[in-house]
Amino acid sequence: MTAPFTLGGHEFASRLMLGTGKFSAAAVMLNAVKASGAQLVTVALRRINRERRDDDILGPLAELPGITLVPNTSGAMNAKEAFKAALLGRELSRSPFVKLEIHPNPHHLLPDPIETYEAARLLVKEGFIVLPYMQADPVLAKRLADIGCAAVMPLGAAIGSGRGLATLEMLKYILRESTVPVIVDAGLRAPSEAAAALELGCDAVLVNSAIAAAGDPVAMARAFASAVRAGREAREAGLMAARDAAAPTSPLTSFLQS
Repeated sequence: MTAPFTLGGHEFASRLMLGTGKFSAAAVMLNAVKASGAQLVTVALRRINRERRDDDILGPLAELPGITLVPNTSGAMNAKEAFKAALLGRELSRSPFVKLEIHPNPHHLLPDPIETYEAARLLVKEGFIVLPYMQADPVLAKRLADIGCAAVMPLGAAIGSGRGLATLEMLKYILRESTVPVIVDAGLRAPSEAAAALELGCDAVLVNSAIAAAGDPVAMARAFASAVRAGREAREAGLMAARDAAAPTSPLTSFLQS
C-alpha cells in the first residue's frame, strides 16, 4: 500500500485522476471510472445538461461511491470566463475543487499562462481548491504555488497527442523545486508513461484520451491503475542509482582459475 495522496487538505488513496470526455458512451465512461479506482474525476461544464437529466453525466458520477468531482473550465478563453465557469461548476457539483483550464487556441490547445495565473489568483481568493493545467514551466509552477494553488498540473505533451512525457526535462525542474503536488496532465498514451511519471516523483497523473480512445477503455483503465500503483511503489522503494559502467551482481572470485 502506497502513501495517501493529499490535495487541499483532502486525502485520496488513488493517484490516478480520470477525465470523462471522448468516451463512446456514458455507460463506458462510468465503467472505466469504476475500473480505474480513481477518486478524483474531472467533468467539463459543457457536458453538464441541467435541462435534460437523461443526458447529464453529473448525476451518475456523483452516485459512484468514493468519487470527488472536479469541474473543469475547459472552453474558457480567458480568466473572466474561467472564473464564471468555476462558480457555476461549484454550484452544480457542490465540490470545492476546480481544474483550471484555459486554452484559447484550438489548433494546439496549449494553456495560456497569463490568463491561467490571473484566474488562479481570483479562484484561490474565492476559496476554491485550484488545480491549474499549465505548460511545463518551472517559473510559472512556482508562481502558481506561491499564490495558493493546491497543486500544479504541467502537461506531458499536447492534449490528446499521445506523445507521452515530451516535457520530461522541464518536469524534473518543476519537481526539484515544487512545494505542492505535481500532477502530469495531458499527452500520456501508455500505462508505462504513467508509471514513469510516478517513478520520477510526480504525485499523480490525469488521464483521459489514452483510456477513452483505447480499444477497450475499461481494460485500459485497469492497466493505468496498475501502472500508477507500480510507479509509486517503485518511487517509495527507492530506485537503484544509475551508473555509467557495468557492475557485477555477484562478488568476483578466483575459483575458476584455481
